[in-house]
Amino acid sequence: MEKKDELIKIFSKNIREILGRVTVDFDEVQEIRLRVAAPLLMIYRNEEFYITPKGTLSREVNDAYIASKNELKETMEYMSSYSLYAFEEEMKQGFLTLQGGHRIGIAGKTILDESGIKTMKYISFINVRLSHQVKGCADEVLPYLYENGNEICHTLIISPPRCGKTTLLRDMIRQVSNGTKEHMGQTVGVVDERSEIGACYQGIPQNELGIRTDILDCCPKAKGMMMLIRTMSPRVIAVDEIGSREDLEAMEYVMNCGCKLIATVHGSSIDDLKQKPVLRKLVEERIFERYIILNNLGKIGNIDEIYDSRGTQLYKAKVHQMGVQWDRQEYIAYG
Repeated sequence: MEKKDELIKIFSKNIREILGRVTVDFDEVQEIRLRVAAPLLMIYRNEEFYITPKGTLSREVNDAYIASKNELKETMEYMSSYSLYAFEEEMKQGFLTLQGGHRIGIAGKTILDESGIKTMKYISFINVRLSHQVKGCADEVLPYLYENGNEICHTLIISPPRCGKTTLLRDMIRQVSNGTKEHMGQTVGVVDERSEIGACYQGIPQNELGIRTDILDCCPKAKGMMMLIRTMSPRVIAVDEIGSREDLEAMEYVMNCGCKLIATVHGSSIDDLKQKPVLRKLVEERIFERYIILNNLGKIGNIDEIYDSRGTQLYKAKVHQMGVQWDRQEYIAYG
């Protein structure tokens, strides 16, 4: 109830009352979407539902509550505490981050100046992505993250949308930073370009990323990686959703400086990466030492397979009627 109460207060009065009647577990709600003159939507347990005026979930579009222009305007006022100008820098990138770590994606008319996007107005589309920190979800992965004692492997998480890659990355950062019974804690630098990993609000991370973690919030990944190397001396750098040529160049710089890298990318397999010109180089040159592939079966951050740089399968999930049973492959770590 605490998460629900915290969340619904950011919506307009009518929508707040409707969401207040929704009885689902808000710990399993992923998104709430508002569009002008369109149905109110909720993504719950990876499924899309329409929200009715009575606060029930339906699969019939005719049952849905239709959001108005004034309701989106009122919602934006609540979200920004009537001070949208205070979020101007974030709005340039199309999002706001609220207390509690919830990330608000926005779309509307962009206002340009000579340097690019100045701000946004006539906001007609809002996507509220609920922040969920699942501590311990990286437990299964952690043994494969290390080699030769306390040495972190360059690791890439490959995941389709809504499979929990950022949630998994977040817990990996926390555990590497804090340390475990088996491994000493290490200094981690996080480049959080869209405030999704740490979910900083007024400079303070809303998600727990560990006691040895430093965060560059709202900073482009390529620039941020090089800044952290020069200023914070991290042992490990973590970034979400790599993909550009600039990202690749920055990652090579990080690795050449002796720093380890943990990153995520959209995809469903290693072969998927080979179809993308920039990412193909990562696979062909064996830049990453571990590939963690997620699926949407069972829990958030569900690991399907783990491979090493040579394509040797180290881990495979077996799916049974009663759920997912883990099959740990024996292997000899190479030097």
